[in-house]
Amino acid sequence: MSDVIKLLPDSVANQIAAGEVIQRPASVIKELVENSIDAGATSVTIVLKDAGRTLIQVIDNGVGMSDTDARLAFERHATSKISRADDLFALHTMGFRGEALASIAAIAQLDLRTMHKDATVGTRIIINGSKVESQQPEACVQGTNLMVKNLFFNVPARRKFLKKDSVELSNIMREFERLALVNIGVEFTLISNDVTLHSLRRASMKQRIADLFGKNLDKQLIPIDTDTSIVSISGFIGLPENARKRNALQYFMVNGRNMRHPYFHKAVIQCYEQLIPADEQPNYFINLRVDPETIDVNIHPTKSEIKFENEQPIWQILTAAIRESLGRFNAAPSIDFDVEDAPDIPVFAPDAFAQHDVQLDTAYNPFATSSLPKSAPSRTGVRQSAFNSGSLNTHLQDWEQLYDDFVKKRDDGYASMLESKLNNTGPADVIPEEPAEEQTPKIEMELEPTVSATLQLKNSYILTPSREGLMIIDQHRAHLRILYDTYLQKASEGAFVSQSTMFPDMMELSPAQNAVLTDLAPSLEELGFNLSHLGGTSWSINGIPSILKDANPRDTLLSMIENVTETGQELASTMHEKIALSLARSSAIKRGQPLTAGEMDRLLSDLFRLPSPALTPYGKPVFTILPLDDISKLLG
Repeated sequence: MSDVIKLLPDSVANQIAAGEVIQRPASVIKELVENSIDAGATSVTIVLKDAGRTLIQVIDNGVGMSDTDARLAFERHATSKISRADDLFALHTMGFRGEALASIAAIAQLDLRTMHKDATVGTRIIINGSKVESQQPEACVQGTNLMVKNLFFNVPARRKFLKKDSVELSNIMREFERLALVNIGVEFTLISNDVTLHSLRRASMKQRIADLFGKNLDKQLIPIDTDTSIVSISGFIGLPENARKRNALQYFMVNGRNMRHPYFHKAVIQCYEQLIPADEQPNYFINLRVDPETIDVNIHPTKSEIKFENEQPIWQILTAAIRESLGRFNAAPSIDFDVEDAPDIPVFAPDAFAQHDVQLDTAYNPFATSSLPKSAPSRTGVRQSAFNSGSLNTHLQDWEQLYDDFVKKRDDGYASMLESKLNNTGPADVIPEEPAEEQTPKIEMELEPTVSATLQLKNSYILTPSREGLMIIDQHRAHLRILYDTYLQKASEGAFVSQSTMFPDMMELSPAQNAVLTDLAPSLEELGFNLSHLGGTSWSINGIPSILKDANPRDTLLSMIENVTETGQELASTMHEKIALSLARSSAIKRGQPLTAGEMDRLLSDLFRLPSPALTPYGKPVFTILPLDDISKLLG
């Protein structure tokens, strides 16, 4: 029997590791910039071509590498960060597994120039798919200049997996923002296709936030600061009135690392529960400082998830710090004490019993009927003489008679309404059915003419009787289904007509959103949007598609940008299903939105006119029916 187990070549092993560490160009930038930070760099420049697909260049002024270190850095598990297992519990650096450079070298073409701070000549290394082609001395400046060319050139499947340039650039921008936030003492420059997107100088945390996300965010932040033996918390949280429905700026940092932590995120959201609507998210930039021995950062290849030893105490400290800041800056409602049974303590006022001169008009009589001249008419056109005692009593009797008639008519109306409702209530088979259209499914609803048959539950679900029992409709999915069919018909007919807005809607985007919208602008014009680029990240919405009606143009555009970023699909590649679905998702009413009885009736009427009202475009059910037998069983 022959042996079947063998060691993989280093090139194959590095390609396998690259599948975990390097998912997209943003992952390459993260690893290279973190290496530059660990090398003591105070200035980092990132140069991109085609959103990193063609070129990723990272230049820093760190300590650099010797010729031996430069060659050894591209070997598997070669690192300067740790030397023994105990070092894993006292990490103060970023990457430490020693797989990043080896993985990048396995799936790209590398050109490295570096010189150590104590050397007089540098080193240049060229690597092509894990194969070292040349290594030679070269004159260069202190630091490291690493160029990554043609990412995934030898893995065609992975290269096809990359999304369009605007989406990849948006991911790069988000990764760049995370790196810039945790390293406020480092100067960053980001250049894409010879255009400078960011040029950040060393600044405070608040200034760095304003430089990244806009100056208008400066007045929307509340500082938090607390120091305990377990954790030190600093940073900023957003005002409740500036919460966002989508694309909220939420960042957690631990010991100079970015992280995602659902447990602590829930703690922040809990502090805002009574201050913001349920469908909105607050902004926060929170930095935690803990003992490195109390955290484990080696549970995820990208080091984005961190395990804490003292999660519950940190939860309590974090919530207390946030609530204190909200209360200190009057962002939280004040405490109203119960003063019903409290003693009335007078306020000391030395002049409380001082005598003041009061001038009284002893001749004034408010009940006098002859205060006006007899010849002067009153404002009602009736002469003053009409308001004598007899006429006044007559008018009072007339008003009492009018009130009695109103009460009688009201009671008679209530009685007739109740009688009609009782007479029309009976078995389901005796209720007359309304004629339905040919394509409308046979879903019979019992609608009383005098009392509305619809009820909204938790501002999310609509309850209405049907022949089979109680029908429960998801209002968001129902409206999504209606809008999807409407927009799909409009898209197939090419009926997207632009409607000019009365006043242009100015919109300030983040650099990542601006990169996506710049690429989407031609497609959006085909849909009926009229946009103007005002320079930088500012846009003006001058017109919207007429079919959007009362939808918020700003929220619609932001939602479409988010959909394109998440899916990576062309917005107007087909001008059919994708457009209709994107518009429907952006304009559909949300759960938690209250509806009037007329709006609910109209929603159900439009829903059951559709050929297929039972399912959403995603295949999820729009409504369900609770049978009468089940209701009887529940009631015993």
